[in-house]
Amino acid sequence: MWIVLGALQVAARLPLSWQLAIGRRLGGLLRRIKRRELRTARRNLEICFPELDAAEREDLLKRHFEAVGTSFIEMGVGWFAPLDALVARVAVHGREHLERALAAGKGALLFCAHFTTLELCVPAVLRVITPRASCMYRPQRNAMMDVILQRGRTRFAREQIPRDNVRALLRNLRDNFAVVYMPDQTSLGKQSQLLPFFGEPAVTNTATTKLAKISGAAVLPFFFRRLPGTQGYRVDIGAPLAGFPSEDAAADSLRLFALLESYIRLAPEQYLWLYKKFKGRPAPYTDVYAVSADRREPL
Repeated sequence: MWIVLGALQVAARLPLSWQLAIGRRLGGLLRRIKRRELRTARRNLEICFPELDAAEREDLLKRHFEAVGTSFIEMGVGWFAPLDALVARVAVHGREHLERALAAGKGALLFCAHFTTLELCVPAVLRVITPRASCMYRPQRNAMMDVILQRGRTRFAREQIPRDNVRALLRNLRDNFAVVYMPDQTSLGKQSQLLPFFGEPAVTNTATTKLAKISGAAVLPFFFRRLPGTQGYRVDIGAPLAGFPSEDAAADSLRLFALLESYIRLAPEQYLWLYKKFKGRPAPYTDVYAVSADRREPL
């Protein structure tokens, strides 16, 4: 982990073209050695992009691992690069929506998702727009990685909120903070329903409606992506949805996840497909990630 930390600091100071090239090479290496994750990502792409033929999905899979490899380099940039250089790479669209939400005094719940550019784009935006920002956080199994992650995110996050600590999240909103909220990989028991994601039923977190009702905070779509070549990055902060929250949490979630799906389609390789999005579904749904003896997938 010390070697990784040193490598991230060095990579943060390289030219963008070098960073992208190193990231692609790293992604190619990960694709060869992370076989379980490769199978998961391939299955997700089969489910979510049935309109693509096998060759097109394999190309998308290859580009996805290149994006994952690049995300490690971007993590170093987000945590260690000089702030001016970091901000110069990111074009922000819709910052007025966040500024207006915070001016209302009830906080802003930034509906976000696990894009591979997360650790670069989020600090570049929030560090400039507002010092009053926090983020949801998943503790890491590796203790040193956990410390590195928390220290890296202190560049923009005043508090890192464990994903199951709803009280802390609401407290931050009450204190008029912007909170980066990523419900795309988390289901919360009673606060979840089986809803379509790319047309396929998935156990989906519907707690956003309840959080918005209790706090009165504005819910803003907060998405981002890497632009082609060395053009840099784009962040899109959307306006609050009209009539949100409603009395129907499922309908609210469908609206939010439809926006997310549309954004993913702009650069599908940059969404994190390594997660088993369609796990945990009740009967009669089968385990779509099971590998039977007569259905061995290529590696």
